[in-house]
Amino acid sequence: MSVFAQRLKAARIRTGLSQERLGIEAGLDPMSASARMNRYELGKRVPDAPLVERIASVLDVPVAYLHSANDDEAELLLKFHRLNKKQRAKVVAFIDEVSP
Repeated sequence: MSVFAQRLKAARIRTGLSQERLGIEAGLDPMSASARMNRYELGKRVPDAPLVERIASVLDVPVAYLHSANDDEAELLLKFHRLNKKQRAKVVAFIDEVSP
């Protein structure tokens, strides 16, 4: 299973959406939404970039999270995504302080 497929399924389950509901909310035809999302989660098909953006928006995750091969980076992306602007600035300042 591809990284994208794994992250997509995990994010969908975390939000409590069915494959059908996620597909519909991302703009897919209701008649094919479940089947298409199933194929994406199995890694049999890969959605185009605009659809990935819509899926990420529905799941409230950054697009990069869906493609991140490293689990630690993926977790950081999720946590950073959930911060407000002030909190993000603090994180960036801290990283600037501790990075070489």
